[in-house]
Amino acid sequence: MRIAIFDYQVVRNNPIGGCHLRVLRSLAAEHDFTVFAVQFENPHPERIEWVRIPAPLRPLPLLFLAYHLLAPVIYALYRLRSRKQFDVVQMVESNLSFGTIAYTHFCHTSYLKNYWGETQAKGFRGFSRWLDHRLHACLERRIYRVTKQVLVPSRGLARELAKEFPPVSNKVRVLPNAVDVDALRRPASFDRDGFRTALGIAPSDIVFVFAALGHFERKGLPLLMEALSRLESQSAKLLVVGGTDDLVENYRSRAEAFHLGGRIFFAGMQSDVRPYLWAADAFALASTYETFSLVAFEAAAASLPLITPKLHGIEEIVRDGETGYIVTRLVEDLSFALNRFVKLPSAQRAEMGNRARLAAVKYDEPSFVNNWRKFYSDWVAGTTLTDIPASSAHSVGTV
Repeated sequence: MRIAIFDYQVVRNNPIGGCHLRVLRSLAAEHDFTVFAVQFENPHPERIEWVRIPAPLRPLPLLFLAYHLLAPVIYALYRLRSRKQFDVVQMVESNLSFGTIAYTHFCHTSYLKNYWGETQAKGFRGFSRWLDHRLHACLERRIYRVTKQVLVPSRGLARELAKEFPPVSNKVRVLPNAVDVDALRRPASFDRDGFRTALGIAPSDIVFVFAALGHFERKGLPLLMEALSRLESQSAKLLVVGGTDDLVENYRSRAEAFHLGGRIFFAGMQSDVRPYLWAADAFALASTYETFSLVAFEAAAASLPLITPKLHGIEEIVRDGETGYIVTRLVEDLSFALNRFVKLPSAQRAEMGNRARLAAVKYDEPSFVNNWRKFYSDWVAGTTLTDIPASSAHSVGTV
């Protein structure tokens, strides 16, 4: 089958791009893929063709507009030159004006309507994010109406799309994201105390790790910082992984306002988050909106209990008092949960982490690849889903 994939960045550190990379790496021998992207870490250059879209990656609204203008033109020129016909045109959300499959990890219309007011960033960054969401939202309804299939990573997002765009409910298929559960198991050789000491964290401290590429406001870092500031125990620490240099500096200043000196540590952007997960005692997230939250699943696979709201995707693995604590986005509730965890005996914290890992292992990469293989096979056979009730969403594999 000939498949055209349209995605801005098919690279490892991009949430959707990383999923596409896994598909391409594993199924390149089974299908003929052509990738139309701004950036692409091609896992099989001898098998997969990259057609570069010369769009700027920042700011995001400009990327959205440039990609919409350039991608159709370059696609048309490519088809004229190559005489190639595609069985599937696979796009990301509303990033393209045409396509047969929309691979969706976010509902921009719902986010602006229900969540933006709680998490809006200030200044140019905030305006840029709002404009990017608004541009996506303007096209969502039309694009989901014309596309033949919508793929989402969680049942929660499937429910949300069906509620926001009722005609979508008969097109949704759930393909959970992949978690590299084997690579996330902490090796016996890992020097946990030494790694902590290098960060300035004592071996006896109770460390909550927060990890995100960016969007710290939406992910709830300000709430976590305030909740931490209310804990009496000075052994409770917060390790923040991710964020651009300017964003990290901004939050260093905000940490001073909460008098968190010596209790919060910023690691910045890391190519490998695993050592930071292995060095922590629990994963904490106070996000207002998620559709799968890969980092939460990775934390669970690294045997970390989860302290998080019951969000899309996460709701499938977090069980209050068993794999972590379910919280609301109230500072008082977050502070209570953090304090509750700090007071647990170490054996109970470890057992909670073991249960979290057991909940995450079914989302391993082989299952992810097999789910995509089955989806493409069903597409070839003409058995794509077209009659799913709005109240439920069909899943490929176990969710």
